[in-house]
Amino acid sequence: MLALAPLLGWHTDGAEGFGWGLFATLFTSVLPFVILCLGERRNYWSDRHVRQRRERLVAGPVVLVSVITGTGLLYGLEATPAVRTLVAAMLAVLLMLMLITFFWKVSVHSAVAAGALTVLASLYGPWWLLSAPLVALIGWSRVRLRCHTVAQVAVGACVGAVVSGAAFALLRLGR
Repeated sequence: MLALAPLLGWHTDGAEGFGWGLFATLFTSVLPFVILCLGERRNYWSDRHVRQRRERLVAGPVVLVSVITGTGLLYGLEATPAVRTLVAAMLAVLLMLMLITFFWKVSVHSAVAAGALTVLASLYGPWWLLSAPLVALIGWSRVRLRCHTVAQVAVGACVGAVVSGAAFALLRLGR
C-alpha cells in the first residue's frame, strides 16, 4: 500500500491522485507501522509483526481504527475515486482477516500482497498476473521466518485476492 496508493493515484488522476495516494498511505501504512512499533515498545505485544494470534486481537482493532479513519476521510474529503476504492477494498480485506483471527492466525502480508496484485490486474490487465511469483516469495518468506505455516500464507493470499477483487469491482460499479 505504501507504493500502490500513490502510484495508482498518479496513473489515474495525475498529481492530485498522487497526493491523495500519499494521504491514503499515511492511514494504511505509516500510522499502522507506528502503532505496531509503539505497541511493541510498550509491551502491548511481543514484536511489531504481532506474531501471537491473541496479541493480534488487540493490535488488529487499533490498526483498523487508522484504516477506517483514513477511508472515512478519503470519502468525506472527496478524494479521487481510484484511491478511495483501493483503500476501501483493502479495508474489506483487513476486516475479513480480523474475523478469521478470532479463530486462527492468518498471514496479513500475503493477503495484502495478493490483494494488491488482484487490484492491479483488474485495472491494468492480466499481464500483471505475471508478478504472482512476488506474492509467492512474500509467502515463502513468512514461512521461512517461521511466522506462519504454509496454510496460513495460502489462506491469507486467497482472502486477499478474493475479497479485494470482489470489493474493488463492486465499489467501482457503485461510482
